[in-house]
Amino acid sequence: MNSKLKRIPRAMALPLAALVALALPTGARAQKQPQGAKAQAAPRKVRQYTIEQFMDTVRVTGAAFSPDERSIIFSSNKTGIFNVYAVPTSGGAPKQLTNSAKESTYAVTCLPDGRVVYTYDRGGNENSHLYVLEANGGERDLTPGEKTKANFLGWAQDRKSFFVSTNERDPRYFDVYEMSVPDFKATLLFRDEAGYDVGDISNDKKFIALGKTGDSTTDSDIYLYNTATKEMKKITPHAGEISFSPQAFSADSKWLYYTTDEGGEFQYVRRYGLATGRSEQVEKYPWDVFTTYFSRNGKYRVVSVNEDARTVIKVYDTATGKPVQLPRLPDGDITGVSISPSEKLMAFYLNGDRSPSNLYVYDFATKKVTKLTDSLNPAINPADLVDSERIRYKSFDRVEIPAILYKPQGASAATKVPALVLVHGGPGGQARTGYKAQVQFLVNHGYAVVDVNNRGSSGYGKTFFTADDRKHGREPLWDVVEAKKYLQSTGWVDPARIGIMGGSYGGYMVLAALAFKPEEFAVGVDLFGVSNWVRTLQSIPPYWESFRKSLYREIGDPSTQLDMLREVSPLFHADKIRRPLIVLQGANDPRVIKPESDEIVEALKKNNVPVEYVVFDNEGHGFTKKANEIRASQAILEFLDKHLRGGATN
Repeated sequence: MNSKLKRIPRAMALPLAALVALALPTGARAQKQPQGAKAQAAPRKVRQYTIEQFMDTVRVTGAAFSPDERSIIFSSNKTGIFNVYAVPTSGGAPKQLTNSAKESTYAVTCLPDGRVVYTYDRGGNENSHLYVLEANGGERDLTPGEKTKANFLGWAQDRKSFFVSTNERDPRYFDVYEMSVPDFKATLLFRDEAGYDVGDISNDKKFIALGKTGDSTTDSDIYLYNTATKEMKKITPHAGEISFSPQAFSADSKWLYYTTDEGGEFQYVRRYGLATGRSEQVEKYPWDVFTTYFSRNGKYRVVSVNEDARTVIKVYDTATGKPVQLPRLPDGDITGVSISPSEKLMAFYLNGDRSPSNLYVYDFATKKVTKLTDSLNPAINPADLVDSERIRYKSFDRVEIPAILYKPQGASAATKVPALVLVHGGPGGQARTGYKAQVQFLVNHGYAVVDVNNRGSSGYGKTFFTADDRKHGREPLWDVVEAKKYLQSTGWVDPARIGIMGGSYGGYMVLAALAFKPEEFAVGVDLFGVSNWVRTLQSIPPYWESFRKSLYREIGDPSTQLDMLREVSPLFHADKIRRPLIVLQGANDPRVIKPESDEIVEALKKNNVPVEYVVFDNEGHGFTKKANEIRASQAILEFLDKHLRGGATN
């Protein structure tokens, strides 16, 4: 969950949105039903699983083809921590390539000679470097520097070089380099002095497409940088707040494809002619387009659409403009599509509510689909898990709020269950369907969960997205309170046993609910949540400089609005908190720093409020190591069993 705290594109999650890193990548099988829960089959005996069994499910992510396309590298936490693996495209047992026991390590790409490039940071500090795994098993750091943060940007068309960005020169900005292979000599292509975000680099290397966030989260522009003349050209002049985000150059370097919400509520695809300077619409949906990009030689164009909290993938044959018929698969969402350099194969993930992400490969010619991983712990019967349900409920002012409901099997009017209102990160993140280990664990242990898309969430149009600006601690929180009332209305939730849980910005909402609506929720579960907006906004990482102004516009400016920020910061109202709270925090978190949790815990202890505090010394903003995931989830369950299932009063 390394998305940036910005809203370009809106459909993407924000950096404070690393809700619960225990949740796996999103996907869905749920069906939209506006009211209530769908009918359950006759009650069946559900086996209850331990957190160790849930965490024996393997998390897998990323995909890059080997030069001969006979294998794919990806990342897996099978050993308890993420490492890089290779698996044959024909199927077979994955082979572990890296052997880190300390740092979560993620696959990036394969070099032409077969060596692997991967990335990791130190203890969750987010200063990730790019490394090469040498043939002798040694490691080479391509982007050294104690405080350097590096990003892989993609390959040159001839695959004799690749592009990276680093903030080594200035921690606020990312310069773009071309790194030749095999000597890894870096040549500066673009020196950033103003805070741009790199969109794409044309195959002819003449242009770099850059995004620039304006003074608000819904205002941004696209610039074209000419690498030969050093000329910077703004190609999206506009009035008012409109979002423009560069996506990809066409393979022939004639067009720049981009997304925008110009003239509407949702992001759609347009393209800009580099020779003519004219733009035209490509495709539009009644939902946000996440992204669009091309295969290496431009044979295919991939589009991902955020359709009511689930991902819909479309692949187009660019010669005909017609969609490619994708294979029939089990229920779930296709995500993470990667087309091989030869354009013969497509790697992708499939993710469903009861099935965690699995890696597949598809042969365009033979239509054969091969499943390469089997992530779910075989000890877990998917029939003991639950499907999510997309619902809507009315908030205090009749605004319709989308949410995702998880109902424990066996819950009924005769057998009422405790429940949690879950709040995503952001503030502009999105609750999405798909397998979430922690949610399924809690539901399996008898807790209902409603995952709320309060106003300010992405995916439901610009108006809804901006409806929380400068209203934090008020209207968005009231939407969450209405989610509690929705649960009470189901008839199968115990109305006196409803708690609130969230991470990052969602953790802030937990603290805000307990401080500003102290009688509403029976307990709170806060994962690395903001307690003091003044300090958090003053301590943001330097590499957030490109969207600092828009962040201040969204939440508040600590240099001019101290009183307002103190008013909405739970730390300064901790004396109002009376309900039990558990706080979980990564010691190395650069986004919500540890004092945010230290001080709220200290304040509650001083006031004799039941509070538990769990700190992870080797984690940052989210928990990536299995041992820590197990410890966190078990602590949460024990806290809930004690204070919500056993002792709540409302």
